[in-house]
Amino acid sequence: MNNLTLLYCLFGFIALLLVIFLAAAIKIVPEYQRLVVFRLGRCIGARGPGLVLLIPFVDRGVRVDLREQVREIPAQTSITKDNAPISIDFLWYYKIFDPVESVLQVGNFELAAQGIATTTLRSVIGGIMLDGVLSERETINAALRTRLDEVTERWGVKVTNVEIREILPPRDVQDSMNRQLTAERTRRAVVTESTGTREANINVAEGEKQAAILRAEGEKQSAILRAEGERQAQLLRAEGYSAALDKIFSIAKTVDGKTLTLQYFETLKNMAANPSTKYIFPMEFTSLLDNFINTRKETKE
Repeated sequence: MNNLTLLYCLFGFIALLLVIFLAAAIKIVPEYQRLVVFRLGRCIGARGPGLVLLIPFVDRGVRVDLREQVREIPAQTSITKDNAPISIDFLWYYKIFDPVESVLQVGNFELAAQGIATTTLRSVIGGIMLDGVLSERETINAALRTRLDEVTERWGVKVTNVEIREILPPRDVQDSMNRQLTAERTRRAVVTESTGTREANINVAEGEKQAAILRAEGEKQSAILRAEGERQAQLLRAEGYSAALDKIFSIAKTVDGKTLTLQYFETLKNMAANPSTKYIFPMEFTSLLDNFINTRKETKE
């Protein structure tokens, strides 16, 4: 019984060693990772993805993530070219393209990259004026990315992007910026109001001009029409006078002296009907009377 127990323990120990051996020998590497293998301290290259077999106690694997990573650089106080202290924090994105170099060329990649990012930030900010720092974020991002990429490239790492998150200038600078912003907004409001007033005045003047033109044009047309009407009326009156004169002249041709004498006496009779009428006898009255008497005699005969 003791021998059987000892045998079971021996088999169990061997099975345990086998499991440990297999666990140390078999590695499953995901698609986004690579396994840098060291055999007796010498790098033999990267393995994966998939199933990777290692020699236990001889081979040692270091996993490297090939996905794009993002790291935050805490807020750093930097001095601008015009000696203004500002606090800046930013994010930087990187991706390992050579897993072997990322393991062999640097001991702690992230710590080393963070230190380089900090010193690079101070160097870049030190060459820019405060107004440029506040208004040229894209330029600063590009400068940081370029300088970081120059350093990390020899580590098998590519810096893909750098984004400044926040820039905090000193309190007095912030107050000055707020006052400047308020003044600028006030200026824009005044300019906008004056522009609106000017355009309104121009529109009113233009409207008055068009109205005056239209009134003048209307008065012109009205005067032309009145003149045309007056001319037509005068022509009609002249034609009427001419027709009346022609009629009178044609009738006068048929009237003899007797008729004229009777018409003359009739007019004198009408004049005598008014009590205040003063009688005026023309010099030819006697000749008219003689004609009338002669006419009466001729009638009786």
